[in-house]
Amino acid sequence: MFSVSVAHRGIRRVMALAACSAGLLPAITFPETARAQSQASLPVIDVVSATTVPTPATQLASSVTVITAKDLERDQRRTVSDALQAVPGLNVVQSGGPGAQTAVFIRGSNSNHVKVLIDGIEVSDPSNANRSFDFGSLLALDIERIEVLRGPQSGLYGADAIGGVIAITTKKGNGPPRVAGTIEGGSFQTFNQFASLSGSQDRFSYALNAAHTHVGATKVTPDRILPAGRQSFPNSNDNQTYSSKLGYDINQNVSLNWVGRYTNSRLYFTGGAVPAAAQSRSDFKQYATRGEAVVNLLDGRFKNYFGVNYTDVRFETYDPASPPLSVNTSQRVAEDWRGVFSVAPGQTLVAGFDNYSESAQTSSVNARTGNHGGFLEWQAEYAKRLFLVANARNDWNDAFGSHTTYRVAPAAIVPMSETKLKATYGTGFKPPALFQLYTKSSDFRGNPALQPETSKGYDFGFEQPAFNDRFLFGVTRYVNKITNEIASDSTFTTLVNVNEAYIRGYEAFAMLAVTSQFSLRTDYTYTRINATSDSGIVRRPPHKYSVKAIWNPTVPWELSATVITTSEWRDFDRVTFKTIDQQGYTTVNLATSYQVNEYVKAFGRIDNLFNRVTESPNGFLRPGFGIFGGITVANR
Repeated sequence: MFSVSVAHRGIRRVMALAACSAGLLPAITFPETARAQSQASLPVIDVVSATTVPTPATQLASSVTVITAKDLERDQRRTVSDALQAVPGLNVVQSGGPGAQTAVFIRGSNSNHVKVLIDGIEVSDPSNANRSFDFGSLLALDIERIEVLRGPQSGLYGADAIGGVIAITTKKGNGPPRVAGTIEGGSFQTFNQFASLSGSQDRFSYALNAAHTHVGATKVTPDRILPAGRQSFPNSNDNQTYSSKLGYDINQNVSLNWVGRYTNSRLYFTGGAVPAAAQSRSDFKQYATRGEAVVNLLDGRFKNYFGVNYTDVRFETYDPASPPLSVNTSQRVAEDWRGVFSVAPGQTLVAGFDNYSESAQTSSVNARTGNHGGFLEWQAEYAKRLFLVANARNDWNDAFGSHTTYRVAPAAIVPMSETKLKATYGTGFKPPALFQLYTKSSDFRGNPALQPETSKGYDFGFEQPAFNDRFLFGVTRYVNKITNEIASDSTFTTLVNVNEAYIRGYEAFAMLAVTSQFSLRTDYTYTRINATSDSGIVRRPPHKYSVKAIWNPTVPWELSATVITTSEWRDFDRVTFKTIDQQGYTTVNLATSYQVNEYVKAFGRIDNLFNRVTESPNGFLRPGFGIFGGITVANR
């Protein structure tokens, strides 16, 4: 017979453990010794993206997955797209090897229904045909945490958050100066380097990072679609990313922060529906920066954030079959204010205003637009068992005018059983992209009368500890109805608001702490989509499973294994563009590291252990078996 802990002092520990297994928090990492494990309680991890205020995951109804720097280091994920592969509710599609165009689908919504933020900077590309973010060139080596917030979130985040939000935070300097360097090599002519300098002194903090990744030969073109006698070229990618984060406390009430990030990525790839006879080249360059002032008033009860953001993107493509060079550029300037007011213990009011202006220049578009928005949010806690988050927002867009969205998210912890019950209801919208509104070419024209795509979605579920807190499980049911989707008209010469999609499914998890050194976690996602067009259902598998095992056999030695399985899904055939059934796949990844001494760590990993040959999307091979290894040298 087993018992469930019901002591009030254990509530936060129990629910933190449940959140870990649900994907709300990273997989559990145990202290270095069994004695430490038996005496320590698990920390409660704060989540920021759900409310913009650091809040214990145990108090949130929202479905959030947090990936920490430790998770990234343990599993040796070098790109954000690789790090997102095992997240429940997500499907990551990369059209080629590293550096190739990469889309992320959250809970069956479109890839452009995901709002992506890096240190509070929106990084979508206004010159992209649907204004989405391409994850292909986003490295993970300087990232402190990734939060994946699922479900409609426009009540807080405004445009684009129909499917959810991915909020990324880079590392901040803290403590004595730390210098670190990593070198790694392996399959596919991989050669990666990373260097960092970070720390803090008195009122000043700093973090400076430089990363270079090179993958020289990844086979991505299936032999079956090559014309007779045509050579298959591997993809090649070279990425240089530089980032910095600086902070200065003027006094105890005023602080200044600055972040900057520059990416320069070059990709050689084989284009065309039928693979071309010569390789194309693309160059992606993005600069993103944010300056911020933080002002505390009323003895710290009223915290104000004033920010200015700027992004500049340049994307060049050279196709030898149809020169000259194609160039897309875009810019975005944004200003924002957010105020957090502690009204009373457990009662917080958050308010904010933001404004942005963006422009895009391509061969068929030269246009700009802007948006002004404001929101209010109330966050409440009652008796440490009832929790509520409610927000509402209004946006005024230059292209379509006013739009109002909202979200309500209550949660409760049941006495005695310690079951966490949760539910959310929210709305979302996405305005038309500049390409969709204003493009002009000989055979296709935009439609300035387009209206925003909109959504209404809800979820509800539970999380339950058992077996004296060592086994935890939960289920979340979700529904999202998307209307007014933008698609081509019957003549394929312009765009109209015609499509809609009804998405429903559930996410389930289970976690077992086998011993103090060994833990298991599994996730399952089911997604069912009824849509009026094929584009609303492709590349979203109905079933996805993942299993992760973490083992610390000794203090300096760590191992992890991840298995990801997706079922068959609908896709577009690369050559004919007809919808087909695409075969599912299973990938097994292994990683291990060993702390050699105080300064040196050795590591290695195997990706796609069983060399499963599969295409995702159709016509583009996923990388086969790969083995990699390297060392990190750092002062501690």
